[in-house]
Amino acid sequence: MSVVNLTVTEDEAGIRLDRYFRRHYPHLTQGGLQKLCRTGQIRVDGRRVEASTRLEPGQSVRVPPIPMAAKPARDVPCPLDERLVREIRAMVVYQDQHVIVLNKPAGLAVQGGPGITRHVDMMLDGLREEAEDPRPRLVHRIDRDTSGLLLLARTPGVAAKLAAAFRGRDVKKIYWAVVVGRPDPLSGEIDQPLARLGAGPGAITVAADRKDRDAQMARSAYEVLDSAARRFSWLELSPLTGRTHQLRVHCESLGTPILGDPKYGGETAHPSGFVDQLHLHARMLDMPHPAGGRLTVYAELPAHMRETFRDLGFTAGSTPKSVRRGG
Repeated sequence: MSVVNLTVTEDEAGIRLDRYFRRHYPHLTQGGLQKLCRTGQIRVDGRRVEASTRLEPGQSVRVPPIPMAAKPARDVPCPLDERLVREIRAMVVYQDQHVIVLNKPAGLAVQGGPGITRHVDMMLDGLREEAEDPRPRLVHRIDRDTSGLLLLARTPGVAAKLAAAFRGRDVKKIYWAVVVGRPDPLSGEIDQPLARLGAGPGAITVAADRKDRDAQMARSAYEVLDSAARRFSWLELSPLTGRTHQLRVHCESLGTPILGDPKYGGETAHPSGFVDQLHLHARMLDMPHPAGGRLTVYAELPAHMRETFRDLGFTAGSTPKSVRRGG
């Protein structure tokens, strides 16, 4: 075995060094990688680096002799039930050679966990165009009970670029919700810190005091688009931070819990006469496209929210088409 010098490809732009090694040498542990970095055996363009260093196209990565690593690992797809392939492909609302955007149905988890046997992550092989293509990667998550837009990257490099856009707050997200009651005022910004209580599936998010050491800053913008006799309102929501269950807890803190919320709002969230499902939908994503310009994508409302809109006299109109500008 000898030293190998790998060249970072365009597709791998922005990827972290540890994820780069996980892709090419999956048997190398994080601790082993950090030791090789610490001792200067792994270098990028001749310089010492840390595991968190982000790579750019054309850079040379020095790889010392690593047992059983003569060839990069192949990302071989697992056989997937044809029903799941049809199901995941039916969710696609936009795709190109860089990204895929899904309209996830309510009730479908994004990733697995205790008691979850069916989720988006297990279906992603069904979105490969060719067997040798990289497996699409989740860029962000939405709640299991929330419907709407879910962004995927076709390659690790694209995933790194999009993740950076999310971290840099360069992605605009709009959600639609039906809430019980009508907020006062009719528009504004919710600046309510949040904290997580418990762990695992039973964990909940709660409003927290600013002085609480576990409190995390959380801000959301909202606007009432329509209301029905002050008893129900259609809200447009924009999360300005990204905390777990942020919009659901912020709506509860306004005194207007989201209709059908199984976790927040108590009995108030479950009036009779409506489909008892969470009425929260990721409606729009506006983001920088990894190849340049910006991409705006919309998702049609799920059936249970369309039914509630009809019952309450809310008119959503037609769903705009996806648009890529510039680039």
